[in-house]
Amino acid sequence: MKSERLLTPSTFGRRILSAKSSREYSSRLPYCKIPTALTYRCPFNQQKPIGCHRRYNTAPYSHHFTSQVRMSSQRVPIEPQRVDAPLTQSATFLVVSATDKPGAIETIRSALSGLNSLAKNVSIRDLNAQFACTVGIGSDIWDRLTNLPRPSELRPFSEIRGKTHTAVSTPGDLLFHIRSERRDICFEFERQLMDQLGDSISVVDETVGFRYFDVRDLLGFVDGTANPVGPAVPESVLIAEEDTSASGGSYIVVQKYTHDLPGWKNLSTEEQEKIIGRTKIDNVELDDAESGQRSHKTLNTIEDEDGNEHDILRDNMPFGSPGSGEFGTYFIGYTRHLWVIEKMLERMFVGDPPGLHDRILDFSKPLTGTTFYAPPASLLDHL
Repeated sequence: MKSERLLTPSTFGRRILSAKSSREYSSRLPYCKIPTALTYRCPFNQQKPIGCHRRYNTAPYSHHFTSQVRMSSQRVPIEPQRVDAPLTQSATFLVVSATDKPGAIETIRSALSGLNSLAKNVSIRDLNAQFACTVGIGSDIWDRLTNLPRPSELRPFSEIRGKTHTAVSTPGDLLFHIRSERRDICFEFERQLMDQLGDSISVVDETVGFRYFDVRDLLGFVDGTANPVGPAVPESVLIAEEDTSASGGSYIVVQKYTHDLPGWKNLSTEEQEKIIGRTKIDNVELDDAESGQRSHKTLNTIEDEDGNEHDILRDNMPFGSPGSGEFGTYFIGYTRHLWVIEKMLERMFVGDPPGLHDRILDFSKPLTGTTFYAPPASLLDHL
């Protein structure tokens, strides 16, 4: 997927990046009061844009988030997982399923509750490597793993079958979105994590992504342009008072796409730009025709019944191997409302109007499709 890519996404939260960043956040951020009788510290600060598409680190926008939720008489210091971690040079997307081995659920709980300690132990090797890990929990394992009320929109990824293309649904109980400036730190964290999980899980998919030049995908276009920035990040990504059982969390959708690069390169630059809805060199937005085929950019612009536009936070990354002829994009979207991403995919695969699908799908095939919920970091700590 594309034109709206990876700005500053989804490492939802825990300030497990480094001791340095932890000190900075803890010294600056106030408590947010959440309707669940829990109080979240929102570690979302604007940062300078990195390259042309970096997430902005703004003044603590916890005040913005606080204004959207009711006050609580009890205050327990917990925090969402971080969604504002900067785009790094390397990322690993690891999707696993629980096995039926005796004690598997208990082993998984233990590994998740100790994740913060593991992250600190690994990230201490280079405090400038901007390490972060986001954990998502799937619909099928939520009840067994947490024994907590279900987030209202947590459900399996539903297959979307269009006239020409299909968004497939694939299994997955847990997602680990691991990232760092250094590939070896991602590797070491994953190695130790897998040692802890042992035979309690089986790997469904493991994809290693990389940053490509000035935040471009392998089709040659800048990705992440439409991501929210600053105070708009928590508003677009963090669940608030509309679902008290899920406050401070976020829904995640992942899809692994492979690209037909030879076919794409056979198109002229003008044809490619018409499909994407932006110019290739300088990333200028293009207008669609008044009727007929819509661009990828337009099909991914979602409004509700009142005409309000809803953003999501993408942290897509290219992956591939020229030697094996594999080229792709790993799509990962974080959202406050799962229906927003579901609507985007419906418009892409079915078309709007129906029958006119997103033409990027003629050159991009989805191999996976899974939905998760990223709970607050403190929930993981206390499983």
